[in-house]
Amino acid sequence: MKEKVVLAYSGGLDTTAMIPWLKENFDFDVICCCVDCGQGNELEGLDERAKRSGASKLYIESVVDEFCDDFIMPCVKAGAVYEHKYLLGTSMARPVIAKKLVEIARKEGATTICHGATGKGNDQIRFELAIKALAPDLKVIAPWRMTDVWTMQSRDDEYEYVRAHGIDLPFDQSHSYSRDRNLWHISHEGLELEDPSKAPIYDRMLVLSVPPEKAPDQPEEISLTFEKGVPVALNGKAMKVSEIITELNTIGGRHGIGIVDIVENRVVGMKSRGVYETPGGTILTAAHEQLEELTLDRETMEAKKKLGSQMAQVVYEGKWFTPLREAISAFVDSTQQTVTGEVRMRLYKGNIIKAGTTSPFSLYNESLASFTTGDLYDHHDASGFITLFGLPLAVRAMMLQTLDKNEQK
Repeated sequence: MKEKVVLAYSGGLDTTAMIPWLKENFDFDVICCCVDCGQGNELEGLDERAKRSGASKLYIESVVDEFCDDFIMPCVKAGAVYEHKYLLGTSMARPVIAKKLVEIARKEGATTICHGATGKGNDQIRFELAIKALAPDLKVIAPWRMTDVWTMQSRDDEYEYVRAHGIDLPFDQSHSYSRDRNLWHISHEGLELEDPSKAPIYDRMLVLSVPPEKAPDQPEEISLTFEKGVPVALNGKAMKVSEIITELNTIGGRHGIGIVDIVENRVVGMKSRGVYETPGGTILTAAHEQLEELTLDRETMEAKKKLGSQMAQVVYEGKWFTPLREAISAFVDSTQQTVTGEVRMRLYKGNIIKAGTTSPFSLYNESLASFTTGDLYDHHDASGFITLFGLPLAVRAMMLQTLDKNEQK
């Protein structure tokens, strides 16, 4: 009986070519698994394509709600943004995909998992760290790193290989952006983006959005309602998280929200340039931050910002299934107990403009904040506070004065 391999299958040229390659070089029974994180119409025709390419079976596993609830929302609540710009769309998806691949491997009695990530990127690390954490006994095959066996070096090579195996594809080998899409975002790499001196050609690139200059001339106001840090309603209508993100993608996309051009530092040590479209995620993240401004005290906010930055690093590096990530998420969840309320904002030509925030747990006290403070705040108390708060400065200054006098003697 042949050994079974579970191939992380997207239906694209790379993973389609891997089906006959795995059979030829390892004599595997190839089981394809496409994990649906919200790729949309990219899933059309996959079953026929996979089996025509030699796979014995194809699983299409929808994890959209799990992705939103258990992977996206922990990052939103943490304020996890990599290098101040990247909202971790690909980084968050890889662990949930790996989790499903392991489940299918266990179900099928497979010994091996194969993925199509290259030896230059972050995804190889994310997939394989997750697999090690969940199923250390499973073997991993990464064809792009096996240059002695995987001899194809370009899309043209892959296209000729699948044609030679009698596989007809609904696309050709013409060059285009390298894209990754899920419900949270779509990323773009390649072509003019490989030269940081060149501007992105947004008219031919963007999928979810329009450039801000082509957005409507009138702003659009929306409201988001949160309970304990989780969005529960959009414009007063109760929805689950995945539905809210879907609708925000449409709304934000037409206003040019969330287009990011970034040169980021990959885990493997190189810099890479890409453009991310995250219209709904950008709005959701901004709304959550706006509500936290009202409901979290200063020290908690400061601690949370530090851990949010660390969370982004952990997730970016593929360390989702680790004690550290779980511990950060536990801390973050404890801070979200009062992050409840409604956030209003106006969207206009790429901008998110505050339009008011309310919360039953608001720490904003109008009496304290106004110039005519009430009984809770006595202006005279500030003098003693400043004296004590500035005591280290005064002591240091006195010491320096003493040293200066001694030197002059």
